Amino acid sequence: MLQWLAEFQGSVPAVNVFRYITFRTGGAIITALLFVFMFGPAIIALLRLKQGKGQPIRTDGPQSHLLTKKGTPTMGGLMIFSGLMVATLLWGNLSNPYVWVVLFVTIGFGLIGFYDDYLKVTKQTHNGLSGRARLAIEALIAGTAAVVIMHVGREPLSSSLAFPFFKDLLLDLGWFFVVLGAFVIVGAGNAVNLTDGLDGLAIVPVMVAAGSFGMISYLSGNVLFADYLQIHYVAGVGELAVICGAIIGAGIGFLWFNAPPAQIFMGDTGSLALGGLLGTIAVATKHEIVLAVIGGLFVLEAVSVIVQVASFKLTGKRVFKMAPIHHHFEQKGWTEPQIVIRFWIIAVVLALIGLSTLKLR
Repeated sequence: MLQWLAEFQGSVPAVNVFRYITFRTGGAIITALLFVFMFGPAIIALLRLKQGKGQPIRTDGPQSHLLTKKGTPTMGGLMIFSGLMVATLLWGNLSNPYVWVVLFVTIGFGLIGFYDDYLKVTKQTHNGLSGRARLAIEALIAGTAAVVIMHVGREPLSSSLAFPFFKDLLLDLGWFFVVLGAFVIVGAGNAVNLTDGLDGLAIVPVMVAAGSFGMISYLSGNVLFADYLQIHYVAGVGELAVICGAIIGAGIGFLWFNAPPAQIFMGDTGSLALGGLLGTIAVATKHEIVLAVIGGLFVLEAVSVIVQVASFKLTGKRVFKMAPIHHHFEQKGWTEPQIVIRFWIIAVVLALIGLSTLKLR
């Protein structure tokens, strides 16, 4: 689409606006939002019809969920995914390799999550695809994406780890960068997946992180802004702001239906795909460490599970009343809206801290 428009820019000056990433990012937000609003009810009705009893609720989770969330359909990530794809294909520059790398991971992780959700729904159990098989496939997809990112970028930055707060500090990892990149992408996917446990809990922090990385992508991909902020310039990553905009639009649309009491759950279909997407953008923009700050809420959720499992295996005692940590606060008597809104506030504060690294050098 962009190439076709470029041919008419000389004769139709108004078409020049399509050259600007900011304009196309706004278009992606609106397109994804309208798509989910228009087709969301039909998707929910279809999933409810096909799934019957809906997503099976964990018997070892909060007992209240057995009553309040029973019968709610899952795989709502299909709504987000479809809106994201339509907006990106319509407004994105499809000649940009970074766009295709991010979409590759998003589709791959989304298919893994979809199959996992499918097994849970058809077998009516919270046990889906085995953990080892899922991690192995995720690692293969993420490793492939990291190799492409390293190949597309410019040496030595393409294989290096950049550090926030330092202008010129780079650690050249060589081919070990592929391992690091795969770890970041897989870790982000599963961290978002663990966060998705309450109505609206995951999608807003995802949108906050997407907005933050949309800004980071745009600034890192603009040689003038990158030079002014003294951050590393990565040619081509500015186009990823369009994808981040699509996430925000699709996320707002999904939140309309996911707000408590949720009409649909995101499921692994959405959480794995969105987490993997954010991780890939962080690797592409050379802001892997900043992702741990902006996505600190997701890190906290993942760490709470790791600590809980390790503590129980080593000592037989649990650190938290229940993991992930949002269930811990449920057990302490916090209401679901209290947990969700307070976690949203934490996500916003962490995003502001992460964005401050762009200027504090």
